Amino acid sequence: MPLPGIPLTTLQGSSTSVEELRGKEVLIVNVASKCGLTPQYTQLEQLQKTYGDRGFTVVGFPCNQFMGQEPGSAEEIESFCSTTYGVTFPLMEKVEVNGEGRHPLYDELTAVPDADGYTGDIRWNFEKFLVSPEGDVVARFNPTVTPDDPAVVAAIEANLPG
Repeated sequence: MPLPGIPLTTLQGSSTSVEELRGKEVLIVNVASKCGLTPQYTQLEQLQKTYGDRGFTVVGFPCNQFMGQEPGSAEEIESFCSTTYGVTFPLMEKVEVNGEGRHPLYDELTAVPDADGYTGDIRWNFEKFLVSPEGDVVARFNPTVTPDDPAVVAAIEANLPG
């Protein structure tokens, strides 16, 4: 079932929605600047460069819920990502991915099982969800599965639009 047209806000404060991503394959990732997994930004950006012109995009959702590993302001996050990792993919406003303040998008995403059958709360920074161009969540990857893992790449290539 496709994700509903949930409102989103970009890191720069502009309004958008999940609906505006329809037609593209999207890798949704909760990100953080001060995490042991932060170097995954390099691989996420490589996916963006490799598949971006084929109807694919990474979308990052900064989150400070895991040991305060994303403490920065929107400007600090944007500067860190572009300067340190050359990030060109869209970043949304900082959100909560678990608990009472969980963003509505993550209410939908956390119902999807990963390859091991896990559903429920986000386990850590850099949990990944692949959304088809039709808006269906087709895969979930735990945080330690790197963006260049063959399973991630195969899922991306199998769901590219066109």
